[in-house]
Amino acid sequence: MAPNIRPSSDLRNHYAEVSRECREARRPTVITVNGRGDTVLLGYEEYSRMQSELELLSALADSERDVAEGRVSSLSTSFDKLRKQLAAREEAAV
Repeated sequence: MAPNIRPSSDLRNHYAEVSRECREARRPTVITVNGRGDTVLLGYEEYSRMQSELELLSALADSERDVAEGRVSSLSTSFDKLRKQLAAREEAAV
């Protein structure tokens, strides 16, 4: 998906239009200065979606590293640990 490309003067003179395009098109708008890319604008929803996607990809990469380095355990072992932690919390609360 190719970005919209707009000169910086459009941002200054037609902000509402540029903002609407960013939100509705759900793609980046490149703002140019002297014909060269300077800034990228995104609608807030698209920015939030990208941030969430980056967080998920980072968590997946961490998980893959854990598997590669042997930092994994079986599901039953994990649940046993959780049960012990919950029991300890319940005992501490009494």
